[in-house]
Amino acid sequence: MNEILIQLRDVSKRFGANQVLDGVNLDIHRGEVTTIIGKSGVGKSVLLKHMIGLLEPDTGQVLFEGRPLTAMKRQERKALKSKFSYVFQGTALFDSMTVGENIALPLRERGSTPEAAIADRVRQKLEQLDLQGLDDKYPSQLSGGMQKRVALARALVTDPEIVLFDEPTTGLDPIRKNAVHSMISDYQKKFGFTGVIVSHDIPDVFYISQQVAFINQGRIIFQGSPKNIQEISDPEIQQFIRTQESACEHMPGLAPYSLGEKRYMEEMARLNRHLVDFSVGVLIIENLDELGTKAEFRSFHTVFTQYAAYVQETINITDYVARYGLYESLLLLSHTNLEQAGMFSARLGRELRERTDQIMDQRPEPDISFAISLGVVEAYPGAELTDLLAEAESRREVLYEYRV
Repeated sequence: MNEILIQLRDVSKRFGANQVLDGVNLDIHRGEVTTIIGKSGVGKSVLLKHMIGLLEPDTGQVLFEGRPLTAMKRQERKALKSKFSYVFQGTALFDSMTVGENIALPLRERGSTPEAAIADRVRQKLEQLDLQGLDDKYPSQLSGGMQKRVALARALVTDPEIVLFDEPTTGLDPIRKNAVHSMISDYQKKFGFTGVIVSHDIPDVFYISQQVAFINQGRIIFQGSPKNIQEISDPEIQQFIRTQESACEHMPGLAPYSLGEKRYMEEMARLNRHLVDFSVGVLIIENLDELGTKAEFRSFHTVFTQYAAYVQETINITDYVARYGLYESLLLLSHTNLEQAGMFSARLGRELRERTDQIMDQRPEPDISFAISLGVVEAYPGAELTDLLAEAESRREVLYEYRV
């Protein structure tokens, strides 16, 4: 685990009679994505404002690299704030400004960067986020996906160490939500910033986070990996996760992972009692995020959902496919041993090759490639799903590779 960059220690905050934070302890690790989840109105956004110094705690401390913010002099706190960027709900782009002017705004607000340097930085971010040629356009002329990318470019133009995302997918449909999560994950890996996300998008945020923190009644009652929070027995946390999963709109063509787990337990019960074979597979579309940076969000997510639909058509009626990751699907092949699973893989590969021209009806930019791989293992009595998925992933082979 990376070093701790930001710490909240026994932080409390009250607004009038409302005790919003009540002794919060939270660690944000350098170079990782931490997602803060919890019910509406429990203080998630208030936490972000304490991290960036917009609010000060009534009691407790906020530390940056081990040093309390209250011990910093005015110039030090000003320098610290320059290490942060904030991505708001929606995009908060100014309609009266061009894309280039929106991206340049944080640099101009500082007042110390020469115009020539600002132009260079804006041009660099336009290139890095594949927004070339859009600097003179206005936000209203762009799609929602492009607007999100411009908002991120504006947040990154100052080369921040920490980027705070406050409900970045509010009001978006499932495909565009997944696109924004993919964008955050992709560019966090590319630029290496420390990300903190406030979100209700469960389980989607589990796929892009290294740490998850659950806030309830003004306290952090859990912090750990996405895997651990899904396995923890705390009934309040599990009820919240199940409620959010059932309330969210899922990616078209794919059931949520929780339903895949339930179906797995049913298959395992049949195997344990009646020795009915079944196999577990992991289908991955690799390098699809590259297509997302070079093409419109909706087009590359159409690829993902179309492939999910074709897999649904190929499997038997007793089989099951569910979402497993950003671009990963869990397959449960009922009444299928390893030899039969190999025959299924060959049939699926043929089907995908035949269907690709239909999927890519809107041809992407040049130099695009992605691969579809599948790994399958035969289940055995008492096996854990996570162990079988890890084994299947290690055995995956490319079914089809697409290049332009």
